[in-house]
Amino acid sequence: MDNITTANSPATEPILKVENLTKFFGSKKALDNVSFTVERGSICGVLGPNGAGKTTLLRIINGIMVNDKGSVEIAGLPASLAASRQIGYMPEERGLYDKMRVDDQIMYFGRLKGGDKKQLRKVMDEYLELFNLTADRRRRVKELSKGNQQKVQIISTLVHEPELVILDEPFSGFDPINGQLLQELISRLHDRGTTIMLSSHNMPAIEEMCSDIALINKGHLLVKDSIENIKEANKDNSLILTTDSELSLPMMTDTGTIDSITPVKTINWRKGFAYKVVKSEGKSNMDVLDAAAMQADIIHFEESLPSLTDIFIKYTAGESADTDINQHN
Repeated sequence: MDNITTANSPATEPILKVENLTKFFGSKKALDNVSFTVERGSICGVLGPNGAGKTTLLRIINGIMVNDKGSVEIAGLPASLAASRQIGYMPEERGLYDKMRVDDQIMYFGRLKGGDKKQLRKVMDEYLELFNLTADRRRRVKELSKGNQQKVQIISTLVHEPELVILDEPFSGFDPINGQLLQELISRLHDRGTTIMLSSHNMPAIEEMCSDIALINKGHLLVKDSIENIKEANKDNSLILTTDSELSLPMMTDTGTIDSITPVKTINWRKGFAYKVVKSEGKSNMDVLDAAAMQADIIHFEESLPSLTDIFIKYTAGESADTDINQHN
């Protein structure tokens, strides 16, 4: 796999620009004036509940579906057949031909994307070895397990070495071992400068791998920013505090520095007693630490940041409907 390369353009321009994208299905507006960019070399998560408009967005980016308004630009080119050759797209609804042999299938999709036959075969061989499919290369797709068919789909997506890789629910059908293998592959592609968009409901994987997310609901882009910035913008006024001995909760409350304190599980297998502490308005972290230090030694503390699952639920449940949308890209 170390020989697999990607041809990258200068990093000054985003690899993907979506501007004012709107799509109707009859009277229903599936996408409503969606605009965002994806920077070269990033891993961007595309999130949203079922029916939010994610698949419609990805199909328009890939030229499979035509938008009613707005524009898409890929690697400096307007959406077109030429631009689509810069993309490797794996849809949620898999599209393999059951009766074709594995290597013929992969080469077919690579040639459709304009790949050079000799280079395609070289890259295919590397991927088949990585996914332990070399011995199965002449088997028909229908003879493979669902997990191995998923591997063939991924290789078919990547074999022409696209600049932009779009994976829709890539972990579907994978056991934990193969899921980890896929994460390692995505990390390798990222290290080589490939830009990756992941659409998935696997929040832990998205949170671990992605630098940015675009969150869509009911055809609207609710937020597009780095995960770090989104977490910071949505954090509450609380800390996670770990002490070497148990605290008296009434005594902590009586200090006037906190609104509430709740015992929680310790973080990362730390010994001691852990608490989620909500600071009173105007109180600092040091005020809380001083109050706790009067009762016990402090082992660890950190600000309590929301998980990606918390953020997903908050935005899609409409709790942020009256807040400013963070759309910095």
